[in-house]
Amino acid sequence: MEKSDALFLLVKSLTKSEKRQFKLYAGRLGGNSEKNFIALFSILDKQEVFDEKQILAKTNIKKQQLSNSKAHLYRQILVSLKLNPIHKNAKMQVREQLDFATILFNKGLHKQSLKVLDKAKSIALANEDTTLAFSIVELEKVVESQYITRSLSSRADDLISQSKDLGERTLMLSKLSNLSLQLYSMLLKKGYVSNDKDFEEVKTFFKKSLPEYDIKKLGLIEKLYLYKAYLWYSFIVQDFVAGYRYAQKWVDLFYYNPEMKRTNPVFYLKGINYLLESLFLIQHLTKFRSTLNFFEDELNHQNFLINENTESLAFLYLYLNKINLYFLEGNFNLGLDLIPEVLEEIESRRLKIDDHHVMVFYYKFASLYFGASKYDQCIFYLDKIIKNRQLGMREDLLCFTRILNLVAHYEAGMDQNLEALIKSTYKFLIKMNELHLVQQRIISFLRNLSNIYPHELKNAFVELHKELKVFENHPYEKRSFMYLDIISWLESKIENVPVETIIKQKSKYKYK
Repeated sequence: MEKSDALFLLVKSLTKSEKRQFKLYAGRLGGNSEKNFIALFSILDKQEVFDEKQILAKTNIKKQQLSNSKAHLYRQILVSLKLNPIHKNAKMQVREQLDFATILFNKGLHKQSLKVLDKAKSIALANEDTTLAFSIVELEKVVESQYITRSLSSRADDLISQSKDLGERTLMLSKLSNLSLQLYSMLLKKGYVSNDKDFEEVKTFFKKSLPEYDIKKLGLIEKLYLYKAYLWYSFIVQDFVAGYRYAQKWVDLFYYNPEMKRTNPVFYLKGINYLLESLFLIQHLTKFRSTLNFFEDELNHQNFLINENTESLAFLYLYLNKINLYFLEGNFNLGLDLIPEVLEEIESRRLKIDDHHVMVFYYKFASLYFGASKYDQCIFYLDKIIKNRQLGMREDLLCFTRILNLVAHYEAGMDQNLEALIKSTYKFLIKMNELHLVQQRIISFLRNLSNIYPHELKNAFVELHKELKVFENHPYEKRSFMYLDIISWLESKIENVPVETIIKQKSKYKYK
């Protein structure tokens, strides 16, 4: 049984209307081979998991034919989807026109081919798709060389000028998108810089890789990749105020050019998400709340293209940030009411949400339970992350999962396992090369708890608080407090009140 079979996942992603359209499309094809793949489609549609034995038993497809039958069905489903108007967009429309123009050119109908290409080029340029526009101009040059007219000399000059301009823009776009992708990969793999050496390496790489540009000459898409590159760089070096500025520039591109929302809905969603994330990191509660309300309003009014991909992204970004709002406000118990709803949504979208994001949700759930002083449930979700051996989460998130797990075990009174847990956590952090000063002090404190008399405990918390407070604005250590608000936890122990009370009090002063 194989739940991750590509064809199976494609069939399961289809809506009722798409399945109905496919059956109508397939019915027109006729022939015995078509009957086989329709039978294959019907069985896959009914299966909960991919079961090859059941397919062979209930169809006329032989084992040696199955691979070809699956490939044939996969292609036919994609052709059917391509014909569906709901999947049409400007990029597909331009590519279709390119195909038509090539066919006309091959038939010797040069004038008609040029007319189609000119229309396709107008659509590409209107949608800031310089790469496709450049391909069209190159094909126009080929067609013009076959279609001799008296106006060729002036036409040639125009095409050469367009080709040069679009070529330069395409090269700039390539450089900026490459840099953006490299920085994003760094951020996902390693997270934030942890020392001066890392900082200098990232800074040198960024300066060396950033191409020279004139912002006035950049198109909208080039600006988008430029802002993305600056955003990832700002996040990596933990300059979250700069990260906020570039996330805002990213979103502003769509605000001032609303047509981009429909042509690039994924980038729009991601831009709003990173704007919210940067506001969360700088703890700007008021602007975070207003931006989240704006985002929800955009989704409710469907002010941009909503498809299955953007629907899943919208769910992820909306609910992750709803949970972050509970953190900023200190409303942990209130946030617990959202968990069943999120779990239900995750289950309904399980084939479209990657494991990384599921584990991020689990960490958020654990943090909510910790803030609500429900430590057993906190440990339950942390354990799901720790036991996931196939996980591709960011290393820093994995490490803080272990630290939060330690503190939750202490709070839950599970002292009998604490020593072994401390050792395994310490080994894990060393292996990951993620043992920072804040983490060292937390582990050292928990290890020495058995040597502290009950009447000395409050003073011990005060001393640890005094030590860690110094690192709250440290350029590399401050990230420890993003994942686990250990300062507020210590203050709750010192004042003998729930941690939720401490964070609620602090929220009153967050950029009001």
